[in-house]
Parts: sequence; C-alpha cells; structure tokens
Amino acid sequence: MDYLKEAIYSAEDRQVAIGHFNISELAALRAITRAATELRVPVIIGTSEGEAEFIGMKQAAALILSLREESRYPIFLNADHMRELDKVKEAVEAGYDSVIFDGANLPFEDNIKKTKEAVELAKSITPTVLIEGEVGYIGTSSKLLDEVPEGAAVSEEDMTTPEEAERFVKETGVDLLAPAVGEIHGMVRSGKNPNLDIERIKKIRKAAGVPLVLHGGSGTTDEDFVKAIKAGISVIHINTEIRVAWRRGLEGMLKEDAEEIAPYRLLSDPGGKFTDPEEEVYKVVLKRLRLFNRLT
Repeated sequence: MDYLKEAIYSAEDRQVAIGHFNISELAALRAITRAATELRVPVIIGTSEGEAEFIGMKQAAALILSLREESRYPIFLNADHMRELDKVKEAVEAGYDSVIFDGANLPFEDNIKKTKEAVELAKSITPTVLIEGEVGYIGTSSKLLDEVPEGAAVSEEDMTTPEEAERFVKETGVDLLAPAVGEIHGMVRSGKNPNLDIERIKKIRKAAGVPLVLHGGSGTTDEDFVKAIKAGISVIHINTEIRVAWRRGLEGMLKEDAEEIAPYRLLSDPGGKFTDPEEEVYKVVLKRLRLFNRLT
C-alpha cells in the first residue's frame, strides 16, 4: 500500500501541506522527527544527490525504515533532485518512498523524454514508488545567495504554464509535479525571496491533475505559504533554513565550549545549557510544521 500517496492526498483534502526537510547527519534527523512526532504530523526526509552520497542510499533507507517501524509514525524518505537514471534506479532499489527526477534545466521536450524514462524505470522496479517531475528552472543550490540565481524562472513569462503542466504530466506519467511559480532554491541574503504566483498555482493544479510540490521554500513568507497551500501545494521543501540553523547551533556550541571534542556533544545538548545544532534545527522545523499544518 502506498502510504505516502495517501498522506499527500489527505493533506490536500484538509488544505494542509507535508513538510519536506533534507538531512546529511543524525542531529538534523533527530530534530525533524522530534518535531513531527511532537505535533503528530507526517514528514518527509530528503537526501539530495550529495547528501545521499555522503550518507549512503541504502543506509539512509535503512535508518528511516527503522525509525518508522519503531515509532509507527509516518516518516517518509525522498531522493531529492536525482539528475541521472542510474541514481533513480539506486534510490528505488534502496527502498526510498519517492524520487524526484530533476530535468528542469533541460529543454522542455528533453525534460519530458527523460522524466518519462525515469518513471518507467522506477515503476518497473517498485510500482508503488512515487515519481516527481519538475517544470521550470529555479536554481540548484540550497545556500545563502547574494542575488536570485541566473536563469531562475521568477518573471511571469518564464514560470511554468498550466498548459505545460498538463502536457508534462500526461506524457510522463509522474505522480507529483514541482512547477516554477516564483520560488527559488536558496535564500537571498539581502531580504526575502520573490513572491509566489498564487493564481498560477491554482491554475496549474487544476490543469496538472496531480498534487503539487513547492521547492525552494526557504525564504518564502508565511503569508505566501498559507496562500500556496490553499491554492494547491501539498508538499513544501525546506533545506537552506535548516542548514543556516544547523550552522548557527554549531557556532554557538563551539563558542560556549571551545574545548569540547566529542562530535555528538557538539551536535546535541540534551541538557539545554548551550545552543546546539539539533535544537536550532528543531525550532525551525517545529515552526514550519505548525504553519504548514495550520497548528499556529
């Protein structure tokens, strides 16, 4: 049974969104799962190509499966922005619940062709795995930016159109769609990220016929998040925000206890004496999950 698909459609019916947060080590994973179980909401853990390479796809899948079985809680694992078919295959065989094939930087026709191949490959291995496709380039890096990434679709004429979304879903067979609706990967240092095109989200959801995913959520205003969820966004990706929080927590620990050398003590301080990476990530994730699930 495809529990992730059920969770996503249930979120859409209730006009809430599932939070998707990336990890590359245990402190962030502990923080994310703690926040989700505390609020009793489903959550998606993501690993990008780089993060998956660092952790290991089989290792990440085994870790999430053990957490899900132990807690009996809806914690899912997504392979985030896979750009090669062999990576899609590796993730599906490892046991990921979903995979994003990222062909957004390709010409539209090539994106359709490659994404369709990814869908067919993944479904031939595990028919219930969810495959997400992307239409519209929004940048590639989850980091602090001095300016909007070159070529990112933040102007109206460059964003995904309902017609493109309809054709893309029909011809590729994807389960989920990530359109370009004004968002970008990363966070602009000088201020908030561009506003989302809410009316476009509504039209794309109707035309696409599948749930929509918002990438590049870091830096988006709370008001835009709420409007986007009502318009048809069912999954929201946050990565840069928690990376910034993790870094802030680590800097705090090193400043407060410069002599500490045990990695686990630097990453998590159960006593709460110092600011630490786990606690800082937890605060961000808790705030976002509250907002996405209308618990504020």
